[in-house]
Amino acid sequence: MKSYKLSIVNYYNTTPFLYGLHHRPVKWPHVMELDIPSTCAKKLKQKQVDIGLVPVAILPQLNSYHIITDYCIGAVGKVDSVKLFSQKPLDELTHVLLDYQSKTSVTLVQVLNKHFWKKDIQFINATEGFETQINDTTGAVIIGDRTFGLTEHPYQYDLAEEWQTYTGLPFVFACWVSNEPVDPDFISVFNQSLAYGVNHIAEAVAEKPNHTKGFDAYDYLKNKISYHLDSDKRKALAKFLELMK
Repeated sequence: MKSYKLSIVNYYNTTPFLYGLHHRPVKWPHVMELDIPSTCAKKLKQKQVDIGLVPVAILPQLNSYHIITDYCIGAVGKVDSVKLFSQKPLDELTHVLLDYQSKTSVTLVQVLNKHFWKKDIQFINATEGFETQINDTTGAVIIGDRTFGLTEHPYQYDLAEEWQTYTGLPFVFACWVSNEPVDPDFISVFNQSLAYGVNHIAEAVAEKPNHTKGFDAYDYLKNKISYHLDSDKRKALAKFLELMK
């Protein structure tokens, strides 16, 4: 079997995937790098890796792409780790800072505003440390592990929940993508490894606990993140890519 170079998001929501890949019952001669979502996207676009768990917002930027597994980082309703945080309600916001670690989520908030909220908001690409700039009428989209235990902001808009309210569909934040066709034998083994992790979330949490105060790691991975790339999520992905245009 050909060896592949992979990039996977280094957030807590990939814990089941990593557990499955580390406890797979097969030899695994491939190289795997841990990155933030925007770096996963950059590496796949520049062909520095063969396969990436990449933000779906980059798919239109690829010359060609193949979604190679039955698994994703998705949500049905609240996801709890992709939110618009603010000191004032949505109706009063004038500016929103966009998380530099994100691709899909910052696109999602702009899609929601254009088609659903329809507010007069200026979106600003943020840099490291932007989380401290939330004040008055300036909110911010923050994603991933940095949202755990973040309670000081009175208004929190869960973007996956807002999407479902607008469309009636779940949401797909990231999926496993290759630039070129991948060996079917690899895909079969890879799917088995991912499935193993998704089916052993309790064991994955025990091996890699998260001790953030007030954060229930098992509930987050089991009930907030939805890993199966089913037909509804594929419909949602197609709708999102269409609205992105």
